[in-house]
Amino acid sequence: MPPSGVNHLSQPCISGDSSSSYADKKSGWMKWLSKIFRSGGNRGGSGGGSRHPHQHLGDQENVVWRAPARSSEDPSKAHKEKEELDRAIALSLAEDLKRRNRHRWRTENDEAIAREMQDKMNLSPYPSVAPPQFHPGDISRRYCGGCKRAISYGNYLGCMGTYFHPGCFCCRSCGYPITEHEFSLSGKDPYHKSCFKELTHPKCEVCHQFIPTNRAGLIEYRCHPFWSQKYCPSHEHDNTARCCSCERLESWNARYISLGDGRSLCLECMESAIMDTGDCQPLYHSIRDYYEGMNMRIDQQIPMLLVERQALNEAIVGEKHGFHHMPETRGLCLSEEQTVTSILKRPRIGGHRLIGMRTQLQKLTRRCEVTAILVLYGLPRLLTGAILAHELMHGWLRLKGYRNLNPEVEEGICQVLSYMWLESEVMPGSKSGPSTSTASSSSSSSSSYYSSSSKKGGKSSAENKLGEFFMHQIANDASTAYGEGFRAANAAVNKYGLRRTLDHISMTGSFPV
Repeated sequence: MPPSGVNHLSQPCISGDSSSSYADKKSGWMKWLSKIFRSGGNRGGSGGGSRHPHQHLGDQENVVWRAPARSSEDPSKAHKEKEELDRAIALSLAEDLKRRNRHRWRTENDEAIAREMQDKMNLSPYPSVAPPQFHPGDISRRYCGGCKRAISYGNYLGCMGTYFHPGCFCCRSCGYPITEHEFSLSGKDPYHKSCFKELTHPKCEVCHQFIPTNRAGLIEYRCHPFWSQKYCPSHEHDNTARCCSCERLESWNARYISLGDGRSLCLECMESAIMDTGDCQPLYHSIRDYYEGMNMRIDQQIPMLLVERQALNEAIVGEKHGFHHMPETRGLCLSEEQTVTSILKRPRIGGHRLIGMRTQLQKLTRRCEVTAILVLYGLPRLLTGAILAHELMHGWLRLKGYRNLNPEVEEGICQVLSYMWLESEVMPGSKSGPSTSTASSSSSSSSSYYSSSSKKGGKSSAENKLGEFFMHQIANDASTAYGEGFRAANAAVNKYGLRRTLDHISMTGSFPV
């Protein structure tokens, strides 16, 4: 056909869906560049023909620009426009790649431009990292570990992964807020340093002060093995009074009673103390009954006297036989005739000492192997009874013809009887200590004694604790005769029974092995 005035369209670009992503992108670029090069298609030569507006084909919008006229007169113009188009596409791709590498935060204006570009280029935008949402309440939305309420404003404390109002961070001990820069922590519980020291640093139970440290910086104190009384080492040498019964040191806020002979008695031991011979007679006869229940009846009427410390020491000097527990002897089984000063009437308490004691001289004559039993006055009932049980065993051995026994054997078996009696008093419902291997009749008699003694005694828990202490003293005595002797005798009685052990002692003078 002859040439006409209408320019040929060079591959019109139509926006729409496409299976090729490259075609989509190129289509988008074409749309965007159409605004830039919208007038480029009308650059015909001087004889290039008339200008035509955009055309609409069907229902779809077609973005069309006029291709350069294919003229043999200006072939370089089409080549130049093609280079400009390629350059524009390359610039667009370079800018696109630069945006990928920067990942910069977009402002609201950038977002608007990006949306406009998306609409024009029909491309998916790069995924943007949204800035974190800031809620004014989030930072302060912490809850107090004390009152459990929200901490919404003001100062707060952070400790152990928990937050507190300043007034809610309180000492576990005193309950007041901790305002110091340093505090003590036990588990998850905070303390004032002073309160924590009060709780954990040992205090002397005598002077009630914190026990001081020694030269090495260590806390050094003394502790009673039974009562666990802690005290400063200095109190062992500063004339602090010690109870002659339970061995506890006198506290500065609880005065002991002075017995007037260098001994002191705590108020707890004073409650059941036996002060004169008449007071001691019921206890003495109950222990004789105990022996009878063990098939160890004592037929002779052996006098029993409560005496002062000085009278007991004088009697020891006049006694030719026997082994005495030094440095303190609290009981004695006499075999010689003597004149002894006994306590006739118990003293009364005047202030912190005893006053009004009445004594009498008593001449003791020898009628059998045992003249009398002497016991130190002013001791608690259970300790007095333990001494009587021990001394009565000495009397029983002498009356039954046990002669010239080794001190370890004689004192050991006497301590076993003392221990058994204490056990029957402290634990009346239980077995009375080591097996006695006695007949059933004697066992029933012994049981009836236990029950009557329990009903009559009515001992308090404090007195029972004292009884346990006296048993502890016997079991842990460090002396050869009394301590090692008791442990050897107790082992023999537990293994062979009391009767067989006594028979073996009678024949061999030693314990059965």
